[in-house]
Amino acid sequence: MRWRTKLSAMTSQSSEWKSRPIRQRCRLIGNVAAQIAKRAVELTQLSTTEQRVDPVETITAELLPTCSALRFIGRHGSRVLRTRSYNALGRPVWLWGVRSRVYRKPRGQVLILGTWNYPIFLPGVQAAQALAAGNSVLLKPAEGCEQVTACLIDAFYEAGVPRSELQILPSDTQSAMNAIDEGVDLIVLTGASETGRKVLRQAAETLTPTIMELSGCDAVVVLPDADIARVADCIIFGLKFNAGATCIAPRRIIAESREADALKTHLADRLRQADLASVHPAARAAVAISVQKAVSAGAVDVLGEFDEQSLRDSGKMSPLVLDCVKPNDEIAAVDLFAPVTSILRVPNISEAIGIVNQCPYRLAVSIFGAGKLAESLALQCDVGTVCVNDLIVPTADPRLPFGGRGESGFGVTRGEDGLLAMSVPATISRRHGKFAPHLQARQSTDAQTLLGALQLLHAGTRTERWMGLRKIFGAVRGGTFVDADLQNQETVAPSQEKENKP
Repeated sequence: MRWRTKLSAMTSQSSEWKSRPIRQRCRLIGNVAAQIAKRAVELTQLSTTEQRVDPVETITAELLPTCSALRFIGRHGSRVLRTRSYNALGRPVWLWGVRSRVYRKPRGQVLILGTWNYPIFLPGVQAAQALAAGNSVLLKPAEGCEQVTACLIDAFYEAGVPRSELQILPSDTQSAMNAIDEGVDLIVLTGASETGRKVLRQAAETLTPTIMELSGCDAVVVLPDADIARVADCIIFGLKFNAGATCIAPRRIIAESREADALKTHLADRLRQADLASVHPAARAAVAISVQKAVSAGAVDVLGEFDEQSLRDSGKMSPLVLDCVKPNDEIAAVDLFAPVTSILRVPNISEAIGIVNQCPYRLAVSIFGAGKLAESLALQCDVGTVCVNDLIVPTADPRLPFGGRGESGFGVTRGEDGLLAMSVPATISRRHGKFAPHLQARQSTDAQTLLGALQLLHAGTRTERWMGLRKIFGAVRGGTFVDADLQNQETVAPSQEKENKP
């Protein structure tokens, strides 16, 4: 069957879904959480890969946050997507009688391009938000994630989502390209920045809007008063979690020399006997090349255990900590999906802001330290998310939006902002009564009256506002108080017309 036939069938049947009350759609999406819980063992087993062998990671990084996000939609989605009314309160006086409403309408058909490192949480929440907003969804899983995606989709069906509104595509790249060519109303991609460029080039042909959740090269900023043991615990967690295949894993550690030395000692002691991680085949070559270039440029392998040939042949590698990496080194601004981190030493920790904001990847940052300095630096970071005294885990809060800057993408998913992004605002304004001054015949005093009203409403001082009121009174009495500039304009214009006549 051609994709055109399939997509047309979905479009013709989607009107029933989007016409359902928002509260009903959101409540149904919330019920998907129970179906995921029922399939928890199966989903965990299907998520097991060479990169993820620990079921605890699937439960904590995928199932729990997905169910929390679904419950959040069930409880709060209708409030977020509700129609907003704008009546008399706050209305400009010259719009007397006008009442407006802003509706949230579904975009139509949403294409979700899934990712291999988190095949349940990321596409699952995106699909849930799109459906709650009244859209139909095409979900293309990443290659190798077909079975776990099918199990996830079944949970939606069992909860009551019509099959016509949520369909799974083949996992090959061509199926995504075909869907875009056939016509969709929004594309949501989670993937590498290069994949984002390819999708954007194709989407540009039809001006299809996109949300790009792309790669990261996240920094850990260590302040002088940071708890070094706590920092080390978090970095080790981030390196090992999902075999380092996390877009907000700690790729760069920015610290002054004293903190860098102490942290290097902690990491070396803890990681020297760490288990080997398995790097995804799609990431192995990039990791090997980046590490080789860094070492050639003067970086130091702190553990001395990196084996490039083993990485290329089997995908196995120990966690890697590189010291003496400079901010302008390639590895300090590259998206790697492996247990690799670099130490960047700075003479003053205030330089961390420039390093963070100049990196092309600006997805998230972790800042470790107490007091106002950490908060001050957090506000200066041009990234999507800042975690203070933690990393990765706080981003799973279902209330929070998630998105990046620069080559880490644009737009947001998750949270209230992500739910709103799956819809478009539609404004309807209605005038009540016969008051419509813009329809009246033009009067000679109109300019004077309007200028006075403008000054009365918006001037900066009481004197200026009083002058505005006097202009209005003067215009009402027949122009006895006339603005000099307007009078000059009215007298000069006719003379200019005479001069311009042949």
